[in-house]
Formats: sequence, structure tokens, C-alpha cells
Amino acid sequence: MSAALESTSADAPALSSRPGDTSLAEALLASHPLRAVRSHLLATDETTLAHQTELTQIPAPPFGEEERARRMAELLSDCGAVEVRFDREGNVVARYPDPGPVQGPPVVVAAHLDTVFPAGTDVSVTREGDLLRGPGISDDGRGLAAVLALCRSLVRAEASLERPLLLAATVGEEGLGDLRGTRYLFSPEGVGHGAAAFLSLDGAGNRGIVHRGVGSRRIRLELTGPGGHSWSDWGRANPIHALARVLASLQELPLPEGATLSVGRIAGGESVNAIPRSAWAELEIRSGDEAVLSGLESRALASGRAAVDQANDERAGGSSPLSLHEHVIGSRPAGSTAEDSPLVRAAVAATYALGDVPVPLLSSTDANVPMARGVPAVTLGAGGDAGNAHTVDEWYRNVRGPQGIVRAALTLLTLERLGSPEGEG
Repeated sequence: MSAALESTSADAPALSSRPGDTSLAEALLASHPLRAVRSHLLATDETTLAHQTELTQIPAPPFGEEERARRMAELLSDCGAVEVRFDREGNVVARYPDPGPVQGPPVVVAAHLDTVFPAGTDVSVTREGDLLRGPGISDDGRGLAAVLALCRSLVRAEASLERPLLLAATVGEEGLGDLRGTRYLFSPEGVGHGAAAFLSLDGAGNRGIVHRGVGSRRIRLELTGPGGHSWSDWGRANPIHALARVLASLQELPLPEGATLSVGRIAGGESVNAIPRSAWAELEIRSGDEAVLSGLESRALASGRAAVDQANDERAGGSSPLSLHEHVIGSRPAGSTAEDSPLVRAAVAATYALGDVPVPLLSSTDANVPMARGVPAVTLGAGGDAGNAHTVDEWYRNVRGPQGIVRAALTLLTLERLGSPEGEG
């Protein structure tokens, strides 16, 4: 999730709270458990920032999260979580040690371990007052630290929940990780299978509520041909020339409202004086509507095939045609959680109760998977402010940082009341 999303959503219409929901959240905020949680988070804010810095400085490139995961598991145990372990995909999973009897399907709270930065990136963090700088310091160093702080504060407050609470640090949220961590978490073998709700803490912010998930298709188009000499073999089909036609045809496609199509990488060829044997490009299609996503994918591929057919029709007689190879390198499902669901209502009420106006966000996060599988899911920022996500100049400013974690705790407790018969308004 881009940490910049919340700051660019000022014009989005605010989410409204049902009558009674905010009053319920305000009453819970004034109750002993939440007062204890809030007090502990404020008192241990430096501990939260220390965990955020420490975890960010442990490299976690795509498909290389193991070292950070091991440290996260240790810190979860230190914070009082029990049954801390690794699942088969590499996620860290644990259980909140509720002091009272709990029953029913669990609620899962998670943050992601991985970053977009390749191995070898300098992930050092610097600090000037309340400003921290470093790759991944917000996305999702902040979310991981918030999960730890949430667990620690609930344990300290001896908060009793009505449902089991599971904690997770997931792998593969970014890029070509393709949400592999949450896919496994919500598979029949995962601890999230059959969950009542899912809450992802990702990046910074106190206002945004991601309750709609942007789906995506990431496709690598590769063209191969016989190649040859740029002079003596002129007229043979050229993969780069044909690929340029393919990309031009994609640019001409009409896009449905709310959909995007972007080419992110392109390469090919061996020498300036050779007809290349191959060329490839990687494109990404996004939409919040799964039907729109699938339809646009089909039209994009058909347009590309037509452009290649045209290049083959124009090649020199007797020369070999080009071949087009289509590889799906990423497929994220679109999904949504209804605004009138208890989970969204709880997040909205918690935001208002803490003095902020909630803003609906459309994004691609770990919550996409449970949304697509019918599990109520939202993603919240974990307090503070941030910018330059997915760059080495990423920063996090700890302005009202603990408030974001209080909001997560208040959302959980409000959800319990709204999800019970006496809590329906």
C-alpha cells in the first residue's frame, strides 16, 4: 500500500457513521481496557519506534523475508503472543493470549514483512526528531511495529476478547510476491481459513479505510524470431519492431473508468547491427472490478496478437515468423467489503471517535485476498504520516503515531459489539 494514498484522498467523500456506532466506539474508548491500551501505547511509543527502526533495517527483499521474519517471531513472543510459529509459506503466525474464554472463528490482524527493494539495497534508517528515513520505514515497517504494539498493549491491559485474535506477519505482499502470504493464510491449510474478519495494518495514517481492493494482472509478452544481420537479412520479422506495434496498440485501447494499463519494463536485442532474436515487455492492468479486469486483459492480449500477425504478414517471403509467448507473472484478485458490514462500520466509528474523518480508499493490499474470498477485510494505516513510498527516500513522521494503533484496537472491540445481536443498530 502506498503511504501517499491517504494524503491524496482529501477530495474523496467521507464515510458516514450509522446512528449509535460512534457513540458505541466513544463509550468503548472511555472504558477501562481501551484507556489502559491507550496509556500503554503512549508510554511505550519509543519502544514502538525502536521496533519499527530495527525491523526496517533487516533486509526483506522479494522472496527473501526469512531474517526479518525470524526477528518478528522473537518480538511477538517478547510482546506476549503465544503459539508463535512459521507456516509453510513463511508467514509468522501467533495467537493473542486472551485471559478469558473465547469462541467462534478468529479475527486476523496482519502486516507484511517484505519490501520492494532488491537484495543489496542500503536499508539504514536515520532519525531527526520525529522524522525517520529509510527504505520501507513506513511500508511496512510501521505496520509490523504496530502489530507488536497492539499485542503488547492488549496483554498489558489484560483485555478480554469475545473471539480468538490471530496475529500474522505475511510474506509476498509486494510486487511479484503476488500476495502469496495471504493466499496461503486463507487457504484450507492456513490459520485464516474460516476467519470472521481480517484487519491489515499497512503504512501510515489515521483516516484512510481501504475497503475496496484493486485487482491486477501482470503479463510478460515475449516475441521470438530467427534474428539475423541488420543489413543482409533485412526484411526478416523484427521482434522489437513488432513489440513496438504491440505496445502502440495497447495505448489505443479504450479503458473503462477506474481501470489502468501500464507497461513497466521492456528489453531485447543483442547488438545495434543485428535483428534481435527476442524482445519482451511487462505490462500491468488494474481495476477494482474483477469483470472489468478480466475483460480488459482479454482485449489487451487480442490486440497484441493482432499486431504480431500484422508484422508476420509483412515479413520477407520465406523467412520464419515471429512467435508470441504470453506469461501471467502476477494475478491479484479484486474485491470489496460492503460499507454496511460490521467491520467497516467499526473502523468508521473508531475513526470518528478518535476525532478524525474517515476516508474510503481503493488500493491493493493483503486485504484483497480475503475480500475476494468473502471474508470481511479492511486495511488501515498505523498512525503518523509518511511519503516517498517504494523509494529509497521513504520517510515516516511520528505525528499522532500511537493514535493509529489505538484506532486498530478500538476497531477490534467495536467490531465485537457490532457483530453481536445486541450491538446491531
